[in-house]
Amino acid sequence: MVRIQLAIDLQYQVHTPPGADFIFNLQCALTRQQTVVWEELLVSQPVPVLSHTDPATHSRLLRLSAPPGPLLVRYRATLDITHHAVAPASVRETPVAQLPPEALIYLYPSRYCQSDCLTAQAMSLFGTMPQGYGRVIAIRDWVRQQVSFQSNTSNSMTSALDTLHSHAGVCRDFAHLMIAMCRALNIPARFTTAIDFGADPALGPTDFHAYVEVYLDHRWYLFDPSGTAIPMGFVRIGTGRDAADCSFATIFGNVTSQAPHIDVSAQSDPQHGWSYPVHRDEALSTDAVFAWNPVNAG
Repeated sequence: MVRIQLAIDLQYQVHTPPGADFIFNLQCALTRQQTVVWEELLVSQPVPVLSHTDPATHSRLLRLSAPPGPLLVRYRATLDITHHAVAPASVRETPVAQLPPEALIYLYPSRYCQSDCLTAQAMSLFGTMPQGYGRVIAIRDWVRQQVSFQSNTSNSMTSALDTLHSHAGVCRDFAHLMIAMCRALNIPARFTTAIDFGADPALGPTDFHAYVEVYLDHRWYLFDPSGTAIPMGFVRIGTGRDAADCSFATIFGNVTSQAPHIDVSAQSDPQHGWSYPVHRDEALSTDAVFAWNPVNAG
């Protein structure tokens, strides 16, 4: 088990009446293998805050309307994460006919992951490889070879195809390219947000991070194509088809924002069963999906 503590501060200046509307996705997701021990949310303006949890992804959304003036959203949490770890060679790909319904959406092209444009290339590179976890690792490593991590080389419009042509990007760009290549091979893959635990400080301050989850053997397995953080320390926040589904803040109105201020740390205490996050060779998963039985479906 891993125990993580995190703190997120988001600061805004809302301009001009009537103000602005916000949708936040910054709280820890509540899953069977990620338990929030304690959390606290502070909104500096005295406005109603509405919350909603997506039943499929467990992403937690906050909605509020803020009048003109400064706005601070502060979130603190302590959580425990239990990892399913197995030998990579034992993890198989799941045939499309056996995929559970909730995984099917992650086979299709999406706004930033144009998998239908990469089918020929994906088949040429990986089509003859043995199916399973090893093939997904090969896709991840290929993405790392193709793309260099460079800040300020992409924007909110950059897609997997753009990244493939530019050979540069940040974590979300690595994730989009890996997802697109997996889907081109009929392997469900989804975009997930976290905090970049273990990232080199030379890359900048602690920040939100994007990684990939791939559906194999009835579980979503973790992959970090950028290679900049430690997957064992990932705290699941948002999950979706691509970055369009997982923004930590979506804003409607005239607003000036500051860079997020984020702190994340882990506790190590064998007496409590807490292990410090490290890079591991095993296949890691923090989200299981019950096997789908098409005979009993309906």
